[in-house]
Amino acid sequence: MTRDSRYDILFEPVPIGPVTARNRFYQVPHCSGMGHSRPAAEAAMRAVKAEGGWGVVCTPECEIHPSSEFAPYTEARLWDARDLPALGRWTEAVHAHGALAGIELAYNGHAVPNRLSRVPPFAPSARVVDDYDPVQARAMDKSDIRNLRTWHRRAALRARAAGFDIVYVYAGHNLALPMHFLSSRINRRGDEYGGSLANRARLLRELIEDTKEAVGEHCAVAVRLAVDELLGPAGITCDGEGREVLELLAELPDLWDVNVSDWANDSQTSRFSAEGFQEPYVAFVKQVTSKPVVGVGRFTSPDAMVAQIRRGVLDLIGAARPSIADPFLPRKIEQGRGDEIRECIGCNVCVSGDFKQVPMRCTQNPTIGEEWRSGWHPERIPPARSKDKVLVIGAGPAGLECARALGQRGYPVLLAEADGALGGRVSREAALPGLAAWARVRDWRIGRINDLARVEVYPGSRMTAADVRAAECRRVVIATGAHWRRDGSGRYNALPVVVAEGARIFSPDELMAGVTPPGPVMIYDDDHNYLGGVLAELLVRAGREVCLVTPAPVISRWTEYTLEQGRIQRRLIELGVETVVQRGLVAVTECEAELECVYTGARSRRACAAVVMVTARDPDDGLYHELRAEPAALAAAGIRSLDRIGDCLAPGLIAAAVWSGHRLARGFDEPTGADTLDHEVAVEIARPEAGNHG
Repeated sequence: MTRDSRYDILFEPVPIGPVTARNRFYQVPHCSGMGHSRPAAEAAMRAVKAEGGWGVVCTPECEIHPSSEFAPYTEARLWDARDLPALGRWTEAVHAHGALAGIELAYNGHAVPNRLSRVPPFAPSARVVDDYDPVQARAMDKSDIRNLRTWHRRAALRARAAGFDIVYVYAGHNLALPMHFLSSRINRRGDEYGGSLANRARLLRELIEDTKEAVGEHCAVAVRLAVDELLGPAGITCDGEGREVLELLAELPDLWDVNVSDWANDSQTSRFSAEGFQEPYVAFVKQVTSKPVVGVGRFTSPDAMVAQIRRGVLDLIGAARPSIADPFLPRKIEQGRGDEIRECIGCNVCVSGDFKQVPMRCTQNPTIGEEWRSGWHPERIPPARSKDKVLVIGAGPAGLECARALGQRGYPVLLAEADGALGGRVSREAALPGLAAWARVRDWRIGRINDLARVEVYPGSRMTAADVRAAECRRVVIATGAHWRRDGSGRYNALPVVVAEGARIFSPDELMAGVTPPGPVMIYDDDHNYLGGVLAELLVRAGREVCLVTPAPVISRWTEYTLEQGRIQRRLIELGVETVVQRGLVAVTECEAELECVYTGARSRRACAAVVMVTARDPDDGLYHELRAEPAALAAAGIRSLDRIGDCLAPGLIAAAVWSGHRLARGFDEPTGADTLDHEVAVEIARPEAGNHG
């Protein structure tokens, strides 16, 4: 295929100071859950993006000194010369595929409590740290500022020695110390670093100038700046001090990387924002600087990217999440394969890896984080080692991915789905308020399956054990999903809730099938993810009065790891949903529910006409167990393997179901199956100088 000429502009080279990006695709700095603790895995993941066509590939935040460390989070690290080999491995991996390597030098001040070093954090003025640690940051004096500038300069020089082409001065996300100096609500200094905006911008100016002087002849110097904190007059705004800072420093760096703050605003999920949502905040930047500008907006459409450039909003299309969902997004556009882009669904499961300090995962791309430890590649997969025909039963996320990957390998596959349409839980959940983008999980896989001649799809085909044995397939994969329990058992209640005769109990499956309970409705959410809040919104739209009850201290508690909890809480407040926290459900009668305090056990009653139980799911694995119970019949039918995947094996996230299907398909007929993981072993490197972390 050839590239659509409409997208030629995306492949123009862009000069950035002394270096040139080969195209306009720019993977901005983002966390990975790997960082300095898993440098080989980090290098392999970034290398795949460079191979996929990204013109610039950047690191996560990079610690420059132990007095501002991000433990337990595993970002990049550049404290001293001992960190150079790992970072050099990253740059070599990126350069091998023709991309520029960028490093985001970060000093995060009072945004980090220094759990590892135990050194009191720095801040422009004395204040408590942002986390809940009982730690306060101390106000920096002039010698502290001089030390910071020295540390930053040394880190920049080390970055150049490690082979980086672009060196960042980081002032974004309400994390970085230069951003704290810019903020009038944080910076209460009375010297030349406080007061007027010019004074508050002094440290940022000095860091830019220091970095330019140190490495500017060979490396581009970029500034990442949050131009709006979305706090209104209480914070920096794009039509106020955000613009004024750009005007003050417009021509100093070689590139401006602009966004909004904090991280939850910058990385909004598709439930709360559309593609390109940051444009209203960053559109002014190119009006005040001649330097190249990169910005983000969860861009997956090449038409939207071209529009950003032609309308003078951006020079480079920044991406974090879209580059995770499809590391080969640029290459596919370049090769005229735009319909094959694995589009980001904006669920932020990738973000949860950073919070949990494990390699990131992605609902769309099961290979992310597996490049080194499992040897997985997003576009390549080992060819089939046998001619065995495979029957996959169930076309939800696990079954679709398994059938697709097996078909890509070259196995003949029969995909049978009981329903008349494909997609399983993805189709049901994508119909809920705000989750329409999740249908991309289904649609991308159906599109790829349609391109595979050896995969045959049979919707409306409910399989019995006899049907399976008669299918003449040597391999059988069960992906029949799961269903929500209706008895209230889950995390808080190990046993079913007491339900009186006449009580009206509903499951999420019934609501997703179109059933609307009588009101008022109580939703009992012991799942703690997105679904309880989404179902509350669904019921309010249907005209029901809703109360959401959870044993957790906040609603949708797990969504703190996807940066959504605050928005979900706000949405429910705006919808008039009453929320009750720290209460477990004990019993339900025809007209009320009995609750208990999770700490004291004190009981209370609340009137309701119906209760929706969002607690736990049971696998729909009856067919699997029926087949497995008759091994002789399986052998007589020539079936040599029987497997379960996805929610049928263990209910979880859609991302887990996709990964499960991919993992099984990768392991078919392979000598080690899918159970072998490489792991990195920490090796102590001799200290260059005792106590030298300068």
